[in-house]
Amino acid sequence: MDSKNAVSYELIRSSRRSLALEITPDCRVVVRAPMRTAQKQIDAFVAAHEEWLAVHMARQQARRAAHPEPTPEQREAYLCRAREELPDRVARYSAMMGLYPAGITITGARTRFGSCSGKNRISFSWRLMAYPDAAIDYVVVHELAHIRHKNHSAAFYDCIAQVLPDWRERRALLRE
Repeated sequence: MDSKNAVSYELIRSSRRSLALEITPDCRVVVRAPMRTAQKQIDAFVAAHEEWLAVHMARQQARRAAHPEPTPEQREAYLCRAREELPDRVARYSAMMGLYPAGITITGARTRFGSCSGKNRISFSWRLMAYPDAAIDYVVVHELAHIRHKNHSAAFYDCIAQVLPDWRERRALLRE
């Protein structure tokens, strides 16, 4: 992505008010723009962010290389392991925290390892099972904490720290 070559990108126009850049998990550049923004303005915006794009594209490519898409056999193994282990982990930490989910679902989500709905249903991606046990436990405790705190406030992280004082190190394992 040097200055001699224009950055190729996918353009998505919508009723938004500002321009935004995104690098997708499959390493495509997406520009989101308001409906009436001139193409010249969009191109200038992308050109002004070439250095940012280069840095973040390299990070995304390194992340993809470190975490390639699992084979069908690996996927099945992760899914089986998730179904076996996650309910027990949730039960153990639920008892410790006094926070009980309305239900647990295993998904194939690519962009998040876990989520907690407004009705306190917790979902986990089977992809989480590719990470160390310490990281898995962090995600379980993180989602359980959302039953009490529907945000990422200081109180939310205090709730996590009561159970996992080393939560920052555990969270860092998910970013490697």
